[in-house]
Amino acid sequence: MEANAAKFLDFIRKSPQFVIPIYQRSYSWSECECRQLWDDIIRTGSNDDISAHFVGSIVYIEKGPYHVTSQLPMLVIDGQQRLTTLSLLIAALVKKLEKLSEENREPVDGFSPRKLSNYYLVNPEEEGERYYKLILSQTDRDSLIAIITNNEPPKDYSLRVTENFKLFVSWIEGCKGDLTELCKGIAKLMVVDISLSRDHDNPQLIFESMNSTGRELTQADLIRNYILMGLEPELQTQLYENYWRPMELDFGQDAYGSHFDSFMRHYLTVKTGAIPKLNAVYEAFKAHARSQKMAGGGVEDLVSDIRTFSRYFCSIALRSETDYELKAAFQDLRELKVDVSYPFLLELYCDYAENILSKQDLLEIIRIIEAYVFRRAICNIPTNSLNKTFATFTKVLKKDRYLESIQAHLLLLPSYRRFPDNEEFKRELKVRDLYHLRSRSYCFRRLENYDRKESVKVAEYTIEHILPQNENLSDTWKESLGSEWERIRDTSLHTLGNLTLTGYNSEYSDKHFRQKRDMPGGFKESPLRLNQGLGQLEDWNEETIKTRAERLSKTAISVWQIPFLDPDTLQAYRPKAEAKTGYTISDHPYLCSGNEKYGDKVPQIFEEFRQQVMALDLVITEEFLKLYVAYKAETNFVDVVPQAKRLRLSLNMPFAEIDDPHEKCKDVSGLGRWGNGDVEISLSSLEELPYIMSLVRQSFERQMGDGSEQ
Repeated sequence: MEANAAKFLDFIRKSPQFVIPIYQRSYSWSECECRQLWDDIIRTGSNDDISAHFVGSIVYIEKGPYHVTSQLPMLVIDGQQRLTTLSLLIAALVKKLEKLSEENREPVDGFSPRKLSNYYLVNPEEEGERYYKLILSQTDRDSLIAIITNNEPPKDYSLRVTENFKLFVSWIEGCKGDLTELCKGIAKLMVVDISLSRDHDNPQLIFESMNSTGRELTQADLIRNYILMGLEPELQTQLYENYWRPMELDFGQDAYGSHFDSFMRHYLTVKTGAIPKLNAVYEAFKAHARSQKMAGGGVEDLVSDIRTFSRYFCSIALRSETDYELKAAFQDLRELKVDVSYPFLLELYCDYAENILSKQDLLEIIRIIEAYVFRRAICNIPTNSLNKTFATFTKVLKKDRYLESIQAHLLLLPSYRRFPDNEEFKRELKVRDLYHLRSRSYCFRRLENYDRKESVKVAEYTIEHILPQNENLSDTWKESLGSEWERIRDTSLHTLGNLTLTGYNSEYSDKHFRQKRDMPGGFKESPLRLNQGLGQLEDWNEETIKTRAERLSKTAISVWQIPFLDPDTLQAYRPKAEAKTGYTISDHPYLCSGNEKYGDKVPQIFEEFRQQVMALDLVITEEFLKLYVAYKAETNFVDVVPQAKRLRLSLNMPFAEIDDPHEKCKDVSGLGRWGNGDVEISLSSLEELPYIMSLVRQSFERQMGDGSEQ
């Protein structure tokens, strides 16, 4: 590798041509980055005390170390955003200078339109592609060429290239003919010229370590370059055109990065069974790619598999599904924002595409997932367990009994992960504040359209409070509600029984119920099922609110159905109970009260500790083993090793994840200890217990929830 500081204009002038490889991301600078560069150039050009302004590195590959006497094109692996942006700025400057009178066309020596073009935009003695100093990839290429040659932009033009060129044109016009500061600023720009040898340097490692100015590389950029950078050009082109480019188009050019990053996280979860952290998708992918290579898989097999799963992802998450029923079901899941279910759905869709899972079973499973997630939201069950629930789902699948095994697994989930039954769901639905629920529109749309063949477009309606929100209720309303009108309003205002849909929200306003019922477009005339029965009521009060809530909640348990399996079938899926060890507290003398040798201090601490641990959740079990006491939810989350003067606790979680502001914990990873986990802490007094329980709770919630980022 050779690195040298150079003036940007000298570097460009002496270089024959820069080529952006197809594996590089498209040009992506927005107005924000362009404005920053422009401001830096004007500031530098207007101050004679500033001799230079550094704009970053240009890193490129040659077959051997590059020298400016070489005439081979340079493959740019870092710096294309700055190269492209400065080329657009120079092209805009040329456009302006060409319009000026002859005596004003060179505001600074070397900045005539002919010199700017022939030195920095084109190679005037060359033909074909070699004519241009910078060859971009994809649609960016033709758009930049059209700008340099003053031709019409291509039909599928690059939005960023075209818009940023227009920005520079408009900013140059704002200089009102005085272009001296702009030209001086451009002349002072500096870069670090870094040439790599394909034979001696590792371009991928250097690419990963670059921290240049501009837009941060996405996980998608890193993964694409990791796959394609080291390949021969012919294979690069083949893989890019056959697999990667179609995937970019499916995701949408502008949203490709964010969509791909999400997709790749879900894809890796399917393939590895572990959920990568949001900022570690690239590292997880490299590990997966290496394992595939060790297993004998080729790079094309890997890219082809990614492409296949990307189609599934687009069907699930990006509305590309062509089957009407599946498309509607996926839409409902998207409205609930259940992205954590995507790894599981990707596996299901793969089996559906390969005819392992029927369409009807897939559809029913999607509706079960929808019901599971929505019921939990209504019952206000913490969502932090969903990620892990869906990531590990495939481990319990029995593909010869696909649907049944999924139903059974969901029905048997404990505590934080439970599938709320009809009684719990109905009870909570009737009293929950639905008006402030994130998915309220979804909720009323599904209720309104249940069992309809002709769906009502709920987006055209607004939420209506039958009993108005206005705190200053009219006397007529107070009379309808009775002497406890304040309590009724406070407890019922935003609940299911009092909410409906209407297209006449402004007309209804705060009118009394009978006025809303009888006016043109009122409840008597409403075609909506949610308003059925309102036209026949004489008044609106606590009783009618509860009656309507009861009726709608009965519909809701049909909309969001819980699966049913007969008891014998369900029993077959229950985990086999572990054989009891036969040990009891009496096998641990340090824990037994009345022991003259050890005293009652440790037994008292243990008794208070066990009560507080067991109170965390009904799902927790206590088991006495030979050398320690285990507390389990799905598995051990804290183990207690009794000692003469203290309890030694092992928390089953990585040491790096424990939030221990008092720094009481000890890292015992890799050390031989009784108990499970990498975190050890001592409990030797009741005064320490509140803090100790805050640590134990972390281990429990991590197990019941998810140890990775959402």
